[in-house]
Amino acid sequence: MKGIILAAGEGKRLRPLTENLPKTMIDFFGVTLLQRQIETMRKCNVTDIIVVTGYMSEKINIPGVKYVQNENYDTTNMVETLFCARNELEGDLIISYGDIIFQINILEKLINSDDDISIVVDKNWKEYWKKRFNNPLDDAESLKIDEQGNIVNIGQNAENILEIQGQYIGLMKFNENGTKILRDFYDYAKKESCTTNILNPKLPFKNSYMTDILQGLITYGHKLKAVMISSGWLEFDSISDYNIYQEFHKQNILNELIDLER
Repeated sequence: MKGIILAAGEGKRLRPLTENLPKTMIDFFGVTLLQRQIETMRKCNVTDIIVVTGYMSEKINIPGVKYVQNENYDTTNMVETLFCARNELEGDLIISYGDIIFQINILEKLINSDDDISIVVDKNWKEYWKKRFNNPLDDAESLKIDEQGNIVNIGQNAENILEIQGQYIGLMKFNENGTKILRDFYDYAKKESCTTNILNPKLPFKNSYMTDILQGLITYGHKLKAVMISSGWLEFDSISDYNIYQEFHKQNILNELIDLER
């Protein structure tokens, strides 16, 4: 199985840690975020790993992986970063944001999903958000799931807690058919963007978020299966996140969020 890690972002909200480093190369208790992801993937037999770089790409030099560069990282967003690796988008595929880490059992559960498109969703998100934000609605996005366990709404601004049945963590799987669906839909959406961006009319196509293309797939009739988890991951979105995790580690309570040995 192949893994693609999206590691092009500048990580401005993680400054000063990212003044001289890409955010995926931030050290977290002796191991960089990117190295942790790669090690987790390898333990799950995801050995063909591609890293899409951008900001300070020359400082990402972990051996044994392939590199593709988004030379326009500063003017594009996640969707275009992913499609810089278009030649790798085939077969069974794990796609992960570069600024998260997760336990092995989460990746194992995702790999075991038989659906065309599978998306990891944290049902315990409220407890995690409460530790990071004064208001759990801060930075949380809508995510609704139907009775069959398929995501029917993702990535929108949420006005109340009832619109959020979990949080998308930035980790997903496409099987061979799902990968073809993704490629074909991207091509269709990009062609349509000559008149309007069907992924997100508020943005130019090149600035579309990953949740925009996921919602687009749903809107155009494709099923996205929610792979439900309960904690076991961390997002490094801001310097506040990093400092909170450091403090939790000092208090010996970081394992309430993630077991770094798993």
